[in-house]
Amino acid sequence: MRSRYTAFVLERADYLLASWHASKRPARIDFEPGVKWLGLEVRWQEQTDATHAEVEFVARQRVRGGSAVRLHERSRFVQEQGHWFYLDGDMLP
Repeated sequence: MRSRYTAFVLERADYLLASWHASKRPARIDFEPGVKWLGLEVRWQEQTDATHAEVEFVARQRVRGGSAVRLHERSRFVQEQGHWFYLDGDMLP
């Protein structure tokens, strides 16, 4: 999760796409201009079995114009051939 957050901060679409599971991977990632990432808080994590895990996090950003935004999500990951891949997530309030 932390590496994917860092990739968003650095706008590393190549890393984000490579770490997204092929079954859910978008064709491309467009970054919103003027976003300043302010921090990541991992609130909870659990490996549910040998190849599946979940992470709850809050990422904060400031968008162009100065508005602060919180992204609160519970993400699902799967491990294949020794690598963890982001599957999807549910937005939380």
